[in-house]
Amino acid sequence: MQLDVVNNSNQKVRSIELRDEVFGGRINADLMWESVVHANAAKRRGTHMTKNRALVSGSGKKPWRQKGTGRARVGEIRNPLWRKGGTVFGPQPRSYDFKLPKKVERGALRAALAQKLQSGDLVVVDALTANEVKTKTAAELLKRLGVIGKAVLIDVAVDEKLSRSVRNIRGVSLVASARVTAREVADATWVVTTQDALEKLQEALA
Repeated sequence: MQLDVVNNSNQKVRSIELRDEVFGGRINADLMWESVVHANAAKRRGTHMTKNRALVSGSGKKPWRQKGTGRARVGEIRNPLWRKGGTVFGPQPRSYDFKLPKKVERGALRAALAQKLQSGDLVVVDALTANEVKTKTAAELLKRLGVIGKAVLIDVAVDEKLSRSVRNIRGVSLVASARVTAREVADATWVVTTQDALEKLQEALA
């Protein structure tokens, strides 16, 4: 399987050979789902919390004596059974991140890229660079490539000028090939990658 490589003017300059073990075969949607769930969990702030009986304000004095009043026994007004008391087993600050096997991550990214290839939303360019930091120039580049809407740009090393140029374009991001995730690929409408970055991805995912 071959795919055209275009320049910044969307003109074909060469072709690249795609590996069947990466872009061929059935697309495993289950792996993509697991990777997206993992990425969403890792992004959760986890700063929410409730106060237990030790943290709520109020006296620790026993309201009445243990026996002889005919009322239910109680130790303090901050107990969870009372109004304005502490919360039992409430949420506490924590990280929701969990470890995902590397094979699952690689399989999910492989499936996400294969899906973009099948839908025709994968564009391979010879280079992703910018001569100046200018959002208008970056927007014109994407327009020439036919990229409209959310897009993820992938290169071996992130070009600082291009990164600063696209950061003001809504839904467009530039990431390194070694750090791209299945969630970023699946969430984007278009995937624009350089030939070098695609070859690196094929080596890592094969």
